[in-house]
Amino acid sequence: MRWLSLLVVLTGPAWADAVDVGITNSRVMIGRGVPTVKVSIYDPITSFHLVLKRNDGKVVDVKSGGRPGTTRAIKLESEIGHFTWSGSLSIEFPGGGTGEMPLQFDTDVVGPLVMKIDKERDIDLQNRKLTLRLSNPVSKVTLKVKMDTGLMAFNNDIEFHGEPAGTPLTVSWPHFDGTPMQISVVAHDISGAYTGTDFFPWAIEIPHEEVVFDTGRFEVRKDQQAKIDASAKQIAEAVERFGRFADVKLFIAGHTDTVGATETNRALSLGRASALVRAFRAKGLKIPMFFEGFGEEALEVETPDETDEPRNRRAQYFVAVNAPAVLNARFPPRWQQLAR
Repeated sequence: MRWLSLLVVLTGPAWADAVDVGITNSRVMIGRGVPTVKVSIYDPITSFHLVLKRNDGKVVDVKSGGRPGTTRAIKLESEIGHFTWSGSLSIEFPGGGTGEMPLQFDTDVVGPLVMKIDKERDIDLQNRKLTLRLSNPVSKVTLKVKMDTGLMAFNNDIEFHGEPAGTPLTVSWPHFDGTPMQISVVAHDISGAYTGTDFFPWAIEIPHEEVVFDTGRFEVRKDQQAKIDASAKQIAEAVERFGRFADVKLFIAGHTDTVGATETNRALSLGRASALVRAFRAKGLKIPMFFEGFGEEALEVETPDETDEPRNRRAQYFVAVNAPAVLNARFPPRWQQLAR
């Protein structure tokens, strides 16, 4: 129990040691108790009167008493939030003496800790910073940033000062060679609860010569095998280099131009992306492989409908830990995994 530092002003006999006041659970998780004022009686008193007002206007008004050795517990039922209480404890002594203790203290009632980070908007790799929001007042954030060189760019606690729930909290890391492969964030609230998450923003796109398909078809032609061989070698080299630091995967995105119906192009690009991952599996690549068809809904070059544009007839090869962002995509992709 935390005892309050109180001023006692007596209008009768100076029995300042007759009563002590303390507060328990001043910081508590909701459902695991409530802030409680405890009045401990050491010498004879007739009664006491506790009046507290919360900063939002809520009032607690309790009259009680007891014999020496008695402790009265007055629960301050509270919703989630940070509150300041002020008021007084008035005491009546046998024989007519009175005393008054001014009171002021803070309480925090917190809920389950939830951390929100939008990986598209809140992670700024270029400026080496990340913004998060917590459901409870924050005490510190532990940030770890591991680069694709295998080295740790940052591993430290960043102290905060009880910033209110929902406050945007920005943490950053210094410049370091390489690209962040893994960002780990563990946030702690003022009650001691914590929560964490990992992000794997790292992805590389493998440059390659485009495989040419027959019109309306998605089988890989034999005369395109050399392109498959060259790309498979590049992918294998990337896996060997970066797979030591994380579990990397291959993602293939298929695209078309705007000639033809949107749904037809979507199906065609999906079939071609599937054919490419199967071709890479046949070349001996063992990593997990995923594919999606974007059709004409993630164009490299914006064109009107029914425009024959070779630069839009393409595939993208990504080596990444998690699904990469596809530029200009008009829908959330549903990556399908190639069965082993």
